[in-house]
Amino acid sequence: MNIPSFKEDHISQIPALQLLQNLGYQYLNPEEAMQFRGNKTTNVLLEDILRKQLKEINSIQVSTTKTTIFSNENIERGILALKNLPMNEGYIHACETAYNLTTLGKALEQSIDGDKKSFTLQYIDWKNIENNVFHVTEEYSVMRSTSKEHYRPDLVLFVNGIPLCIIECKRPDMKEPLKQAISQHLRNQQDDGIRQLYVYSQLILSIATQEAAYATNATPEKFWSKWQEKSDSKTEEQDYKNKLVDLKNKHLSPEQKDKLFSERFKYVRQHFDTLEQKKIQTTEQDQYLYSLCRPERLLDITYNFILFDNGTKKVARYQQFFAIKKAMKRLTILENGKRKGGVIWHTQGSGKSLTMVMLAQAIAMEPTIRNPKIILVTDRTDLDRQITGTFRKCGMFVDNATTGQRLVELLESKSDAVVTTIINKFSAAMKKIKKPLESHDIFVLVDEGHRTQDRKSTRLNSSHTDISRMPSSA
Repeated sequence: MNIPSFKEDHISQIPALQLLQNLGYQYLNPEEAMQFRGNKTTNVLLEDILRKQLKEINSIQVSTTKTTIFSNENIERGILALKNLPMNEGYIHACETAYNLTTLGKALEQSIDGDKKSFTLQYIDWKNIENNVFHVTEEYSVMRSTSKEHYRPDLVLFVNGIPLCIIECKRPDMKEPLKQAISQHLRNQQDDGIRQLYVYSQLILSIATQEAAYATNATPEKFWSKWQEKSDSKTEEQDYKNKLVDLKNKHLSPEQKDKLFSERFKYVRQHFDTLEQKKIQTTEQDQYLYSLCRPERLLDITYNFILFDNGTKKVARYQQFFAIKKAMKRLTILENGKRKGGVIWHTQGSGKSLTMVMLAQAIAMEPTIRNPKIILVTDRTDLDRQITGTFRKCGMFVDNATTGQRLVELLESKSDAVVTTIINKFSAAMKKIKKPLESHDIFVLVDEGHRTQDRKSTRLNSSHTDISRMPSSA
């Protein structure tokens, strides 16, 4: 197969734009994107799209039969809150503020029938994916913070006008293309770079046709991760491959092609028209774009698999993602009034504490589990702040059981709760419980678990999920 050159746009960028459109992203050329930004390269939100979507996805429930809308003033306040991030308080702090706004929404006061109350304005409809709009653009020019020079990330993915994913594309014949893409991302996130764009991003990808890696904000190169799509059966694995091949070979509509190849890519259209006559094989970058960037997966990872841990932003690795998915399948099945527990094996340093917190969050938000009581048994005393912040989106209070007696009181109460404790307090509590607790909605998640600890849990006739040692290759 002859290709016109080994330019990045021919080998990586255009195929990525084609696949992303087939995944449900609307393509905006750089001129259109600039118009949605108010023709300002210092503005990184697509404000016109954001404004329209805030009106579309939000309403105020006044009564069981009556709803109203947010005022135009509150819509503008919501946009302003998202724009005015505390960059002077540190990059990761600003990232956390942006994340909390995006996932939790913004509380705004509004008078309804003369009664002023607080209502939450949501930026993304997390429950109904189809209510959101997804866009992709290329060469997204953003003015640097300390000069009038610009950096231009290759691809930016937007949800309701908010840039949630940034992608650098490299041609495969260059020296260490993935390393160069990662270096470019890290350069862009320096003090004198374009942090004002990256602060909204949840996933950051580097792709080079047959190589790819992903991370989140300020992730050092050595911690960038590889992704593998894991399935429980060969049938599911084959379905995944078939879907990807079908999407890769799905032709864009004439209107989509006219738009994509109208300006910058006009001279190479004939080459890509010729490719449509053959079956094209999928690449590593195709797998990453499908696995991480398809709308439902991007929103799932953003909402459920990103945490801030002691000043560091972290995103789940594929092992954690699929371990939690598999654990939830197991935990949601009731057999004879009981749930099955289990063990997730970890190697040292593979993120077991993060897996535990993410699993606890998944349990808390599972609609079929009405009143969960989640006990996180760990040897880390610095998890409290992280856990408290994580469970804000679940609407659940986090209580730290500093004594065995306090843990017994929380276990025996009828309300749902997320409780943190350390192993010796847990052991002390088990000795104090006189009557076994029969609820199938008590979940004990043990960090650094051992088989002997399972015996200590016999007074809890409930789900004991032992977060232990998971191989990095699992």
